[in-house]
Amino acid sequence: MTDHGSESDAIGGSIRHIPVMLAEVLEHLAPAPGKIILDGTFGAGGYTRGILEQGADVIALDRDPNAISGGQAMVAEFSPRLSLHHTNFGRLDSFAPEGGLDGVVLDIGVSSMQIDEAERGFSFQRNGPLDMRMSSEGVSAADVVNRARVNDLIRIFGLLGEERHAGRIARAIEKRRADRKFVTTRDLVSVIEKVNPRRATDKIHPATRVFQALRVYVNNELGELVDALFAAERSLKPGGRLVVVAFHSLEDRIVKRFFADRSGRASGSRYLPEVSQAPQIFELVTRQAVSATEAEAELNPRARSAKLRAGIRTTAKPGKADQTIFDLPQLADIERMGG
Repeated sequence: MTDHGSESDAIGGSIRHIPVMLAEVLEHLAPAPGKIILDGTFGAGGYTRGILEQGADVIALDRDPNAISGGQAMVAEFSPRLSLHHTNFGRLDSFAPEGGLDGVVLDIGVSSMQIDEAERGFSFQRNGPLDMRMSSEGVSAADVVNRARVNDLIRIFGLLGEERHAGRIARAIEKRRADRKFVTTRDLVSVIEKVNPRRATDKIHPATRVFQALRVYVNNELGELVDALFAAERSLKPGGRLVVVAFHSLEDRIVKRFFADRSGRASGSRYLPEVSQAPQIFELVTRQAVSATEAEAELNPRARSAKLRAGIRTTAKPGKADQTIFDLPQLADIERMGG
C-alpha cells in the first residue's frame, strides 16, 4: 500500500472541492445526454456535477450522511436528473435501472471533506474523537484500539498499513490502554510518536500508516471495493464503462486484478504468452494505470498518488463473484469489537 500522503497534504480546506482527475474521468466515462451514470462515491459532488454538465443523468451514492445532506442543494439544482442515496457503493446494483447503467465511477478512499472535519477522527493532524467511521455507525477506531488483541492490531497495522513498526506500536497501545483508554486522535498519535519519532528526513508523519490501516479496517474498505466491482459488472449494460480512481496500492491492486481477470488477460509470467480466458467481460480501456498530470498534482496534492483504471462492458454474462482472484489480506478471523 502506498503512503496516502494526500491525507496530510489535503488538510487545509483549500482543495476541498477539487475532484481528482476530473478530465480523465470524464474522458473515459464518456457521459452524454440520454445516458445514466452511477457515481458510487458522491462526496462533495465533483464528479457528479461534471457528468451532469455533460448532459447525462446521475444516480449518486454515499455512505457518509454528511455528504447526503450536503448534496441536497445539487439535487434541487439538477432535478430530476440527479438522485442521491445514502448507502454503501457495494450495493450499487440495487440502484441500477432496468436495462442497466451506461457508466459507473468510483473514487476510492477518504475524502478531503472528511479529513477537514476534526470531529470525524480521520486526521492525525486535527485532534478529535478517535472515530473514522464513514457512515457514523458500527465499530469505531477507538473500539479497535481499546479492545482488539495485540496480535490483531499487529496484523491490521502490518497488512492494511504496511507499518514496519506494527509490533512495537501495538504493544505500546496495549500498555497505554491498561492505564487510560484511547479517546482522541491525539491520544493515539502521541503513543505512535513515542515509539517512532519523526525524523527530518521522513516524507510522511509516523502516524500515517496506522491511521490509514484503522480507517480501512473500520470501514471494510477493501471488502466494499470488491463488492462494488462485482456489482458494477452486474449493473453495466454492454458498452457501459467502469472507471475507478484509487489512491493506495492495495486498492489499485484489487482493481488491476479485477480488470485482468475480467478482460481475459492472464497475470502469469511475462516470459510466457498471454492466455485468453473466456468469456471476456470487460474490454480494457487503460492497459496501464493513468496518473494525474504534473500540473494537477501541483495544484491538488491529493492527486499525486491517484491511479485511474477503466474498462468497457462486453455482451458476456457477469462472472462469478470469486473473491479469491484478489488475494486479499486475511483479516476475517479478527474478533469484531462491540460498538
